[in-house]
Formats: sequence, structure tokens, C-alpha cells
Amino acid sequence: MTSTAINGNIRQGLRDLRQPAPAGLSAQVGERLGLLEGYVEVEGPIGPLYVAFGPTGISLVSRAIDPGQFEEEFGATFGRPIKRLAAAPAQVARAIDAYVWGRSARRGPAPVDLAQLPDFERQVLLKTLEIPRGEVRPYAWVAAEIGRPRAVRAVGNALARNPIPFVIPCHRVVRSDGHIGQYGAGGPESKRAVLAAEGVDTQELERMPAAGVRFIGSDTTRIYCYPTCRHARRVTAEHRVALRSVEDSRRLGYRACKVCRPVDTPSRAA
Repeated sequence: MTSTAINGNIRQGLRDLRQPAPAGLSAQVGERLGLLEGYVEVEGPIGPLYVAFGPTGISLVSRAIDPGQFEEEFGATFGRPIKRLAAAPAQVARAIDAYVWGRSARRGPAPVDLAQLPDFERQVLLKTLEIPRGEVRPYAWVAAEIGRPRAVRAVGNALARNPIPFVIPCHRVVRSDGHIGQYGAGGPESKRAVLAAEGVDTQELERMPAAGVRFIGSDTTRIYCYPTCRHARRVTAEHRVALRSVEDSRRLGYRACKVCRPVDTPSRAA
């Protein structure tokens, strides 16, 4: 028998071994591996959240009233249906645990799907992901960090459209004038509640800028920070110095913190 004939027999034998997969197996495997689009309901810091995800990560988070409303919201956003699942795949569950609750370390890039957004909005949201739990930054900080220091209003608009709140913490971005600012996941009161759940004293947060205090300096290290920066919180009362602006801080001989990287608002930039 020739080699061609032998190879043909082998191929035929392999074809004869084919059996259809049990009904539903592919869906079960895809669900387990996170290769299907689906959503789950999870507990959030101020109530239930619906979290949608697909092969590339979390695509939508909402405080919808019920599953039906969330499915309508997803369909209106992406133009396709989505299936409710009993549990999220491991990668998504870990992301919720780390980013929503801060119960585990954040390792590697966040599994989020922002492919449908314009480049500017993606830049804003990915930079916002870097703000640590329990800390806040002004809109001007995000604008400066992405190289668009004058685009403060555009940053605010991008955060208002954040499709993945709680995971991408737009609640940690506030106004420089002491006001909490708007919040697409429930308005200013919800924003205060989420920040309070992370240990932020929102009354103090709003009081300090109203009193003209924007930064906290240490008279021992000569470094100044945003008030919620973890380094600022370590400064003891007798060594805390209230500072009004970047220009004021520099004039008094203070250096900017390399962790929180404080900036002035564009209208006051030195």
C-alpha cells in the first residue's frame, strides 16, 4: 500500500471517530473560561451591581433596577443581547474583589473592555484606574497626567460617561474647588457614599478647599501632597502645613510628592 493510501485511510479513520459534543458543552466551557458574553449580579458598596463581561474583560457596570433593565441598557449600548450567568469567571471575580472592594491586590492590567470608546475617553478612564482606593484626585490631575492639562472639562465629560463605574473609580475624581462633583452612578450623594465606604472623610474633603487649602506639606520632609495621599495622611498634626497652591508650595521650599504628583488647576498653573 502506498503512503498516499495509508494517509488517506488514517484521515478517514479520524473522521469516523468524530462525535458531536453533548448539547450545551461548548456554552459551559465558554462560560467557565470567560469566553462568552454574560453578566452577573454582585454586591456593591452602595447596593447591587450588574456586571457584564466578555472575552476581553468587563464592558459594563450598572446599578440598574433589575436584570431586565440592565439587559436593555446593555443592548442599547452594544446592540446585542446578553445572558445572565450564575457566577462570573475567575478573572472577572478577582477584578471585582480587587477593584470594587479592595480585598485583594491588583495584579497586572485590569480586565476591562473599552474598545468601543474614543481614544481620549480610554486614556481618561485608564488613568483613573491608577488612583488608589481611599484617595482622590481633581479632574485637573487626570488632564495633566494624560498630557492634556487644559482639557479639564472634557475629562469630566468622559468620566460622566464611564461605562464601568466602581471598577474604574470615577468616584475618586473630584473638583478642585471643594465640591464632590457629578457622578453618573447616582449623583453627588452616591459619590459621597462610595468614598465614605473607602474611608474618605468627605466633609473634610470638601471643607479644606473651601478654606483655601489644596495641599498638605510636611515641614520635616518638605514635600507636599494631595490631602488624601497616603503620604499626607502619615504627617502628624504638629508637622502638617496647609498650602494653597503649587506656586505657594514652591515659594516656601516644598517639593511635589512623586506618588500623588500634585498639580494646580490650569487657571492657576505656575
